[in-house]
Amino acid sequence: MRVNASIITVNTYMFRRPLIGKHRPPSSHSTIRPAHTQPHPPHLSLLADKCSSMRQLLQIHAQMLVTATIHDNFAASRLLSFSALSPDGDLNYASKLLNSVQQPNMFMWNTLIRGLAISPNPREAVLLYVNMRRIGVTPGKHTFPFVLKACSGLRSVELCKQVHSQAVKVGLDLDFHVVNNLVRGYSVSSGLVLARQVFDEIPERNVNVWTTMVCGYAQNDRAEEALDLFNQMVAEGFEPNGPSLSSVLSACAQSGCLNMGEKTHRYMMEKGLGTEVILGTALVNMYAKNGALVMARTCFDNMPQKNIITWNVMISGLAVHGHAKEALDFFQELEKYNVMPNDSTFVGVLSACCHAGMLDFGRKIFNSMRSVYGIEPKIQHYGCMVDLLGRGGMLSEAEELINRMPWKADLKILGALLSACGSYGNIEVAERVVKKMLVLEHDNHGVYVVLSNMYADAGRWDDVSRLREIMKDGSLKKTPGWSLVGDKDLLN
Repeated sequence: MRVNASIITVNTYMFRRPLIGKHRPPSSHSTIRPAHTQPHPPHLSLLADKCSSMRQLLQIHAQMLVTATIHDNFAASRLLSFSALSPDGDLNYASKLLNSVQQPNMFMWNTLIRGLAISPNPREAVLLYVNMRRIGVTPGKHTFPFVLKACSGLRSVELCKQVHSQAVKVGLDLDFHVVNNLVRGYSVSSGLVLARQVFDEIPERNVNVWTTMVCGYAQNDRAEEALDLFNQMVAEGFEPNGPSLSSVLSACAQSGCLNMGEKTHRYMMEKGLGTEVILGTALVNMYAKNGALVMARTCFDNMPQKNIITWNVMISGLAVHGHAKEALDFFQELEKYNVMPNDSTFVGVLSACCHAGMLDFGRKIFNSMRSVYGIEPKIQHYGCMVDLLGRGGMLSEAEELINRMPWKADLKILGALLSACGSYGNIEVAERVVKKMLVLEHDNHGVYVVLSNMYADAGRWDDVSRLREIMKDGSLKKTPGWSLVGDKDLLN
């Protein structure tokens, strides 16, 4: 970013202030302007709110220095707000601004904590909060939600506990905003029991707190608890909002509870909800996961706007329930509607190819990811392709694909190839796959069973006896069969 020389000169001066932790007490001369300084233009702070770039902000900052407006915390806070929260801002600049202010007010601390909490490095928000407490600044009710948002981003239940204890000490642990973020922070950090404890201990709850707890259960695959709590919320007279309805639909999709999903849909229709993108997609997903594909398609068609997630839900739903041709037709419609597929789209399409046995088309789709769409295949795509090649009897090609992967193959991918080896009686490839699987899990019972059966089918009884002795002597464990098609993690 280029700025003129005068701005650079001012910029080197503007941060020559005490650092955090060395704030000086206000001087009796702090409000006296130099004799040559004109009263500052009252509009500079307002101009800061209308900035669209850091270049503009630098110019306004320079003018504030020249007119001594920067000594006004309100003016400085407007600069800080843009640099910390705007997509076009600069968090490093915002940090320097805060350090340059002699006595930052609570709004300024909160603004920078908030900006850091939603940044790629939320740990910095927690560190800033620690520094703030270290110099004796008492947090307010708006501080804790931002710090807890950072804890949520870090998925740290221990940090949530520490911030929780701080909120208790200053008497803000029952504030609705603090409670809501505590429940969310614990829920996303594998602390669902603690989240429910916070929820149960507050004397009163609003719809946001109820919704966050329902979401917590749904996002942790605790569908029954999510549905029970949702019913309790409605019974106590709280009207569900968009996020709570979306969560309960997600729970219905996870648990196969079509009846509850249909009731929720009827409620949404009565309230005129369900056609916007988020709720509409949740409805399509619920019906598709439950196999009600006609209703899923009806909800899909009734949505005036759709995003790629909506399309992915339909493609995956059709593929999982054996409607591969329709799933591939949906994929081909993407181009007609100028919708760009993402990596999840190709998982659904490759899964459909597996169900339909469309090896050539699947290979073409896999190769097009990088060459046509600029999408780098992930391990899920390699897994689907290995499964597709294995089902088609192309075992050597599947093995070569595994060897070319940027990552080490996991048990799912190797297991899918081993199952295919068993189907086609390819002992040579199977033996190599078994060696790799035993490196990952040395006491795996299943690999010995598959290989032993293949030896038996080939009449290699000495090898069968050898494997049975190994299975008898070792403490082996049974594992389920392998297939990448229909894997829950791949289709979400």
